[in-house]
Amino acid sequence: MADFSKSDFITRCIHVGNDIDRETGAIRRPITMANSYRLPDDASTLNWSDPNNLIYTRTTSANQIYLQERLASLEGGEDCVVLATGVAALAGVFFSFIDKDAHVICTDVSYIAVYRLLHEYFPNKYGVDVSLVDTSDPEAVRQAIRSNTKLVHLETPGNPTTRVSDIAAIVKIAHKVGALVSVDSTFASPYIQRPLELGADLVIHSLTKYINGHGDAMGGAVIGRTELIDRIKREAMVNIGGAISPFNAWLITRGVVTLPLRMKQHSETALKVAEFLESYPGVTFVAYPGLKSHPQHELAKKQMHGFYSGVLSFGIDGDVALHNDFVNSLRLIISAVSIGHDESLIVYTGPDDERIQFYPAEFRKHGFLRFSVGLESANDLIADLKQAFEKVGL
Repeated sequence: MADFSKSDFITRCIHVGNDIDRETGAIRRPITMANSYRLPDDASTLNWSDPNNLIYTRTTSANQIYLQERLASLEGGEDCVVLATGVAALAGVFFSFIDKDAHVICTDVSYIAVYRLLHEYFPNKYGVDVSLVDTSDPEAVRQAIRSNTKLVHLETPGNPTTRVSDIAAIVKIAHKVGALVSVDSTFASPYIQRPLELGADLVIHSLTKYINGHGDAMGGAVIGRTELIDRIKREAMVNIGGAISPFNAWLITRGVVTLPLRMKQHSETALKVAEFLESYPGVTFVAYPGLKSHPQHELAKKQMHGFYSGVLSFGIDGDVALHNDFVNSLRLIISAVSIGHDESLIVYTGPDDERIQFYPAEFRKHGFLRFSVGLESANDLIADLKQAFEKVGL
């Protein structure tokens, strides 16, 4: 296989992890839907749980290996582990590197599964001490750090606040006490933001979102140094069973090919939509890192390589019923969870969310709308928003 280590990002999206199929001569590696692989002639000394050799698909599969090669290249990491979902990847990091005497710092408003794992399950089951902090303020992280802090977990941009955390600054704070820094970079994708280049130890993606990009497969990944990734493979994949299916790994490998093109389109369209929303009288706030009004806009410009992805949050001037009426009046934009699809998705979160006390004030009153801007025309999306606003009297 050719060496693409010095190739441009867009070239690596296409070629790393791909090769000519030896049996057929096909120029794209096939889906290998096997759960077992032929053992060597002498299997007496074989490590049956080796996550880097093809033995059994729970320990690894051919398509998983190909996808791991591609993702490690795109993030600039030594190695990668791919798991069944983004949550499996997050839980794999926490399970592997948090022990019962550890202190953990985590972004206060984060993905709901992270909130439950670190705010409830790990403290209640294992006595782990967790500080939830607004990590967009490095000083808040500095104040929370302790001698026994083992992990600082960032989500940037944050879901759903879009807050941006200064990865490089926080890495310096955490590494002074020997803590690892993990970054959930799902909202950005490796095309827009590469945390390992800023000093982070681990970067996490829900592959279900932008990296796959087609809304038809689930997966998660962690990329970083080999010794850290091997530990996750052993502890959280092989022995907990979070392996990805070969078919999903193949679908996601296919999806990565168009990642740079999609992220440009998502970002350019989202900025136009955000600017429209910010100018609309019935909109109470818009949170999008690409807007000059965003509190971390200058940091985002520096850290996110000039693009700001496709997710924004906003509020409208009305109660819960009006928010629901607005969503149900949309014709093109679909009311559904997830982000990063080709189609635009919107979800309304009401003021009774279990994390509401951690949200910025503007998110709390009547809830907010999280909008994943798809690949449609910006004009068509704005027209759909306009007609829905008019229908509900805004």
